[in-house]
Amino acid sequence: MSRSLRLVLSSLSGLAASLVMLVGVPAPAQAAAAPYVALGDSYASGTGTRSYISDGTSCQRSTYAYPKLVAAQKGYALNFKACSGATTSTVTSSQLSALTTGTEYVTISVGGNDAGFSSVLTECAQPGWMSNCDGAINTAQSFINNTLPGRLNTLYASIKSKAPNAVVVVVGYPRLFQGEDCNAGTWFSPAEETRLNATADLLNGKLSAAASAKGFKWANPTSRFIGHAVCDDVEWLNGLSSPISESYHPNKLGHSSGYQPLVAGLLVG
Repeated sequence: MSRSLRLVLSSLSGLAASLVMLVGVPAPAQAAAAPYVALGDSYASGTGTRSYISDGTSCQRSTYAYPKLVAAQKGYALNFKACSGATTSTVTSSQLSALTTGTEYVTISVGGNDAGFSSVLTECAQPGWMSNCDGAINTAQSFINNTLPGRLNTLYASIKSKAPNAVVVVVGYPRLFQGEDCNAGTWFSPAEETRLNATADLLNGKLSAAASAKGFKWANPTSRFIGHAVCDDVEWLNGLSSPISESYHPNKLGHSSGYQPLVAGLLVG
């Protein structure tokens, strides 16, 4: 190689080094946040936390609800569709449109309103002489056994069809009671509380079975909420409250200490 050619190459090398120093090395592109869609009813929207997002709806979505907490913890991009009062039908009609083939994570909490659980609680909260608590529980259990499984199967099939690549976590319901009633405005007997807890267990059993049939994950909150039911020393569930809609729902601790660790552990690829 001639001396002049070596000088030219050396100059070009120096120029390239100078340009790298001036412009820097391009930063690697950041991966987009994983899309996460939270579907369901008041137990997912955050009713009971007493602090709601002003989004022009009556859904009572809260920044303290477990979907918000899990999304922040994981760095997921949350599409928060859960809405107070939702049933399997209204999830289908007003929430499933958020799902796409690109959705990576889904949580779904629904079934309690289909079974009329709030109406059962209202009936059972009255004094025994003026209510038919056992009849209301019997009706709810019959529905859970005979009608709800078909509705869940249809809904879960739609979720799987719309978001075929997603990790789907079905989230259950806690037992509300621990055997005593400390609220002045309610008259739950220990026997009624036992039957109401058994109804929650029955509902969870149907949710779990339907989830398993579709290959979805199952988040059972029962054990996490033991010791934190209504009237326990540290309640994660509200008793009778004002306004009435706050009653018998997880409070902020119920979401942050009860649901968040449970769901976050399952909402992974």
